[in-house]
Amino acid sequence: MKKIAIGVEGLKKSFKTNRVLVDVDFDVQNGEIFALLGSNGSGKTTIVNILSTLMKPDGGKIEVCSFDVLLQPDQVRQNISLTGQFSAIDGILTGRENLIMIAKLRRISNPAQTADKLLAKFSLADAANRRAEKYSGGMKRRLDIAMSLIGSPAVIFLDEPTTGLDPESRLEVWRTIKELAGGGATILLTTQHLEEAEQLADRIAILHDGKIITTGTLTELKKMFPPAKVEFVEKQPTLEEIFLAIIRKKEEL
Repeated sequence: MKKIAIGVEGLKKSFKTNRVLVDVDFDVQNGEIFALLGSNGSGKTTIVNILSTLMKPDGGKIEVCSFDVLLQPDQVRQNISLTGQFSAIDGILTGRENLIMIAKLRRISNPAQTADKLLAKFSLADAANRRAEKYSGGMKRRLDIAMSLIGSPAVIFLDEPTTGLDPESRLEVWRTIKELAGGGATILLTTQHLEEAEQLADRIAILHDGKIITTGTLTELKKMFPPAKVEFVEKQPTLEEIFLAIIRKKEEL
């Protein structure tokens, strides 16, 4: 049986008279990608902020890597990383300089070597000495995630990591997330995109009206719905499939 990396029981949070989270319960196992799915304003970012010690809950028992987020926040921070909805990179610095800066802040013994390894891992070596403001959206996101990995965190929080990205960049970030999970990291991912959760998550929790209304694998969630009527129709490509096919064909010329 896998060890629990994140445990949440009875989590509550209100802002004045607005109850955002009401008795939220879920757990995330070591090494899995767990998707928290919900519409805008459902409380996904609030949960991430509480789990990463940026915000205090009003009630509940919340543990990350067996540490209590209220009583042991320093230990929690030593074991996690957080990538928010918007990139936290310094556009004036190069990609390499951004990584070196974070490595120094985290007191890594070989910051330059650490930076070079991450640049190679995230396919950014060719752009290492380019100012980050010149990066594409997908490159900025990959750099942002690379920065969050410095120090080898056990748990990675990704709060809507593909917000505002074009289809190609989104696929790049998906590949990166899958590679991180393949390396043993535990990932809690928030998203409002159904396809994103379907492509990435080992398990999915649906947050609605401040509560987790169901949790399970994609297969388990599909079983909750009645069988669809089978009709034989010609499958039409989606606009996203058409877009990506055209782009790839153009690149091959």
